[in-house]
Amino acid sequence: MTALASLASLTLTRSRVTRRVLARMFGPLDRAENGLLKMRNFSAMAEQLLFFVLADKLLLQPRQRMTGLYSLMFYNVVAYCISYVKELVSKEDWSPYVTLTETSQIKHLAMSATKIVLEWTKAVTFLVTVTFTLLVFGLEQGLQNYKPSIIYTVVTWAYYTATEKVFIDMFPSVLRFLEIEALESLENLYAPVILRVFTITLSTFFILLIVPIVPWRLLFVAIYFNVYLRSKELIQTHWTALKKESEILAKYRHATPEEIENFDDVCAVCISPMKRARVTPCQHLFHASCLRECLKTSDCCPMCKRLLAFD
Repeated sequence: MTALASLASLTLTRSRVTRRVLARMFGPLDRAENGLLKMRNFSAMAEQLLFFVLADKLLLQPRQRMTGLYSLMFYNVVAYCISYVKELVSKEDWSPYVTLTETSQIKHLAMSATKIVLEWTKAVTFLVTVTFTLLVFGLEQGLQNYKPSIIYTVVTWAYYTATEKVFIDMFPSVLRFLEIEALESLENLYAPVILRVFTITLSTFFILLIVPIVPWRLLFVAIYFNVYLRSKELIQTHWTALKKESEILAKYRHATPEEIENFDDVCAVCISPMKRARVTPCQHLFHASCLRECLKTSDCCPMCKRLLAFD
């Protein structure tokens, strides 16, 4: 027993030492990777550019090497136009002036001038961007070799929309419109997981197909940025958040159709119909998302105020 205890103690000590050594060796690299992932615009642009290079190598002829760059520029223009139109549609305050306070009628001259210049700059930039794009593609100047195939356009556009912020922000609304019952109104958590799994899978598939025909340096960079770093981001942020919510909701069983019907099909929190619901220990039914929001502020049932305790 003494020998076993000594061996276990020695193994534990060595394990701790090994973890400390690894932490010292890879700690700076881990911090650098996390810093890169926080620079979302830069990391997304690098990821898109690498994937477009892979797509050029796999789906196009050698003389069409600039197709990926042209496509990325065109997609960026489309994304900018969509984001600007989205901003206009969702805009509530059309006044060109800025007041000193929300209830004041006194105009802040400096802030008002800045707002007017900014709004006009956005409008002029939008018009110039659209006009220039139409001229370039209408006159086909410098685009003699820009002839992407349908497959290339579909694949690259799908990847671009899955990695560009304006489309990522719109994806939860698309999921809500589809009314997928299995998501239980947790579209905001499922959306980034779905998009990230899609881009990682697509990048991995392209890398496997392109192994025999590209330099190993390009493969290494693509694997590192588009597979490894994105998998790390998925696990550390999106998947962790979804798993945490799922584990909390897993305590509450799904309601049967008969229980939902007997409960008048209405969630007591949002007063909306229920197709899927979770059941509390006190036998009350709620949407999963509604129940989760209530649990963030209290451990009691939103209806009867009993403590949600499990035997």
